[in-house]
Amino acid sequence: MSKDQFLLVSKLAKQNAGLMFPDTKASLVSSRLLKRLRILKLQNFEQYCDLLCGNNAKEEIHHMVAALTTNISSFFREKHHFETLGKEILPTIIEHATKGGKIRIWSAGCSVGMEAYSIAMTIHEGFPEVGNCDVKILATDIDPNVLEIARLGEYQVGDLTNVSKAHQDRYFRSSETETKSSIRVVSEIQNLVSFKQLNLIENWPIKGHFDIIFCRNTVIYFDEDTQKQLWSRFQNILHEGGWLFVGHSERVQENSAPLLKSRGMTIYQKSSETGEKQLRPRSSEESQCL
Repeated sequence: MSKDQFLLVSKLAKQNAGLMFPDTKASLVSSRLLKRLRILKLQNFEQYCDLLCGNNAKEEIHHMVAALTTNISSFFREKHHFETLGKEILPTIIEHATKGGKIRIWSAGCSVGMEAYSIAMTIHEGFPEVGNCDVKILATDIDPNVLEIARLGEYQVGDLTNVSKAHQDRYFRSSETETKSSIRVVSEIQNLVSFKQLNLIENWPIKGHFDIIFCRNTVIYFDEDTQKQLWSRFQNILHEGGWLFVGHSERVQENSAPLLKSRGMTIYQKSSETGEKQLRPRSSEESQCL
């Protein structure tokens, strides 16, 4: 991949997905796109760039962005987030849900679904009746390929390294065929999660607000201006008292989201002008998403 070809790819990645690739990432970009060249049976990056600039470029740009997206995931990654969810936030969720209120949670940049299912397991463990209440988890990603894996909820045994034996026995079942051996998330956990394709830098087809947002190790790939815009948008779509969990290398800039207050390592809570810290009661019409 020549310098000009890399500049074109990086420009399109930023314009269409907010992704930033400095010159030092040229070899990474090249290696990730080689698979697209093989699939399309193209001889070189010159032909590929011609495709990206052609009249029917939109579909391939979507494939390009998916190929460039990092999809590293694991169950219960950054364990302290799930401890906060289970110990500090869950009692309020139970209180609202058992009184007929809605609870909405968003896993943004969900990759293959491990984060969303970890959220669902954490809630179900302390609230087994959650399936009878109006508690829903929206999980989104820009890459349709990882969403197919997420919807299936099928993983390899080695993916359960961070999953306790109790959770493995309770929330996973063997899924063996003649060609492979894997494990699948049980239906009562899968039923709590809805997976949708969404580009974070575009318009969000979401009505209402969320009580909890997980967006971890995603915003770090955007430039500073895009990061600030996203923190502000997350703040605006959270209920007062709502929670935002970010990645271990990410920090919310106060000037872009002044109502998001630090409540621990990479954990933020939206306060009101009066300093409210708890999830507030909501009417039944609120929090409709996608």
